[in-house]
Amino acid sequence: MAKKGGRLKAKDDEELPKAKLTLENFRKTYRLFRYIRPHKWKFLLGMVFLAGTAGIALLFPVLAGQIIGIIANRTKTLETLQGDLLAVGLQLTGVMIAQGVISYGRVLMFSLVSENMLVGIRKDTFTKLIRLPMGFYSKNSISEITSRVATDVNVIGEAFTTSLAEIVRMMVIIIGGMVMLFMFGSGKIALSFITFIPIIALITVIFARKIRKYSREQQNRVAESNVILGEGLQGIANVKSFTNEGHEMKRYDFSVNEIKKFAIKYANLRGIFFAFIITCVFGSVIFLFARIVSLYLGGEINSDNLGKFIMVSLFLAASIGGLPEQIAAIQRAMGASERIFELMDEKGEEINTTFEKVNHKRLPGKVEFKNVSFFYPTRPDFQVLKDVSFIAEKGQTVALVGPSGSGKSTIASLVLRFYDAVEGGIYIDEKLSTDYSLTELRHNMAIVPQDVMLFGGSIKGNIEYGMPGASMDEIIEAARKANALEFIESFPQKFDTIVGDRGIQLSGGQRQRIAIARAVLKNPSILILDEATSSLDSESERAVQDALDKLMEGRTSIVIAHRLSTIKNADKIIVLERGRVKEVGTHAELIELNDGLYRSLSKLQFEIS
Repeated sequence: MAKKGGRLKAKDDEELPKAKLTLENFRKTYRLFRYIRPHKWKFLLGMVFLAGTAGIALLFPVLAGQIIGIIANRTKTLETLQGDLLAVGLQLTGVMIAQGVISYGRVLMFSLVSENMLVGIRKDTFTKLIRLPMGFYSKNSISEITSRVATDVNVIGEAFTTSLAEIVRMMVIIIGGMVMLFMFGSGKIALSFITFIPIIALITVIFARKIRKYSREQQNRVAESNVILGEGLQGIANVKSFTNEGHEMKRYDFSVNEIKKFAIKYANLRGIFFAFIITCVFGSVIFLFARIVSLYLGGEINSDNLGKFIMVSLFLAASIGGLPEQIAAIQRAMGASERIFELMDEKGEEINTTFEKVNHKRLPGKVEFKNVSFFYPTRPDFQVLKDVSFIAEKGQTVALVGPSGSGKSTIASLVLRFYDAVEGGIYIDEKLSTDYSLTELRHNMAIVPQDVMLFGGSIKGNIEYGMPGASMDEIIEAARKANALEFIESFPQKFDTIVGDRGIQLSGGQRQRIAIARAVLKNPSILILDEATSSLDSESERAVQDALDKLMEGRTSIVIAHRLSTIKNADKIIVLERGRVKEVGTHAELIELNDGLYRSLSKLQFEIS
C-alpha cells in the first residue's frame, strides 16, 4: 500500500523495494519494537527462555550421539554398556522435562509480549483512522482499509510470536552447534558448515523480493474481495430487489480467482525456493557425512565422538534449512508493517480525543460564507460550489434548497469542516472557521442526517453519544423533547433496548427521533438538518418535524430541504443551482418571482394560489 495524494494503493512492480534487508526496511520494522518497549522485561525473559530451549535442544544430539558412541564401542562388557545407556537415558529424561518447562515459559512470555504489542498497534491504528479527515475516506474504500489492517496486524503478530522466536532459536542452535564441533575437536567440520551458509543466504535474498511481491499482491486481492463481500451483504436488499444475485456471485468469483492466481504463483515460487533449499541442505548433510567418515577413518575422530558429530551435524543442517522459511515470514511481516505505518503516517486532524469532559466556550452561532468555492479532492475538475456567499445570523433558520447536485450537502460538510474551502472563507461569529480548533468548533455543532446511523448498542447508548457521561435524567429529557420517550417506554427493555446493526430494529421515524434526541443532548449552537424528514411517511414526518421545531428554537439552524413545505417558515431561503446562489429570500418573497427557480420547484410539490 503506497501513499499517493492521500490514497492507499498496492505498489506496482517497479515500486516494490529490492529484496534486501536494507537499513531503511529495518528502520521501518524497528518502529514495531516501540510497542515492545513497555513490556521489555517480559521480552527479555522470553529471550532467556528461548536461549535456554535452544541450548537444551543442543543436548539432544549430544546425548543421542553418546548413545551411538556407546553402542559402537565394542570394548565394554554388556553390563557396562547397559549402565552407560541407562545413565544417558536418565539424562535425556531430565533434558526433556527441562525443555518442556522452559518451552512453556518461552511460549507464555512471547505470547504476552506479542498480544500486548498487537493491542498497541490496533489501538494506534484505530486512533489514526478516527482522526483522519473525510478527504481520506473519499479516496479510499473503508472495507479495503479494515480488511488490510486486520490482515496486516495478524501477519505481524504471527511473525513476532513464531517466526522471530524461531529465527533466534535456530541461530542459537547454529552458533552453539559450531562451538560444539570445535569443542569436540573438529574445526574442519565446522568450517565445512560455514561454507554452506553464504550460499543459502544468497538464494534467500534472491527469492525474497518475489516472495514479498506475491505475498503483498495476494493480500491486496484478499482486501478487494472483502470489499465486494461487504458491499454485497450491506446492500443485500438492493441485490435481491434487482435480482442481481448472479451478478454479485460473478464479481466475487472473479475476485477470489484473482486471489487464487496470485496464491498459486506464490506457492510455485515458494516450492521452487524450498526445493532448492532442501537440495542444498541434503547435499550438505551427505557431504558432511562423507567428511565425518573420512575424518573417522583417518583417525581424526574417535568412536566416542563419532555419534556426536553425526547428530550435531544433522541438527545444524535442519536449523540452517529452516531459516529461509522463517526469514520469508519476517519479510511478509516487514511488508505488512510498511502498510500499517504508511497509514499511521497519514496526516490526521488535530482533535481532542480525551474521555474527560471539556468545558468549551459556547459560540453564539453566526455563520457566514464569503465567496466560497469548492471542489472535492477526488474530483478536482468539477467545481461543486462557485462563489457562494450568505449569512445565517445567530438564532436564524436558513434553508438550502435546489436540485440534486446543486451543493446543499457540501455546504453542510464545509460548516462542519469535514473539508475546507478551496477559495473564499467560512466565518463563525466573524472569525474564520479554520482559526478555531476542530474540537471547539464541532462541539458547538450537531447534525441530524437523512440516513441516520445508529450504533449497534442500546437506545440509551445511542442518545448518550451526543454527550458521553450524561445522566439518565438528561437522557430521558432529551428523548422527551425529541418525541421519542413514548415509543421508547413501550419497549420491554425501554432505554436498554438493543437497536441492532445500524439501528435496523427501529423504524425510520424512530431512528430519526433517536438522532434528534442525541442532538438535543448535545445542545449545539449551530444545528444542521440534512433532509431529515425526506424519507419518512406522513405520520412519522409530523412527529419528527414537531421534534425538529423544538430543537431549532433559539439556535442557528441550517436546513437542507427536499420537501419545501417543511421550510416555509424559515427566516431565509437560499436557492442553489449548479453550485451557485440563484435566489435568496423568504418563502413569501421567493414565491412571487414568476420566473424563479424556487417558484418552479414549489409547483412540483404543492399548488400555488
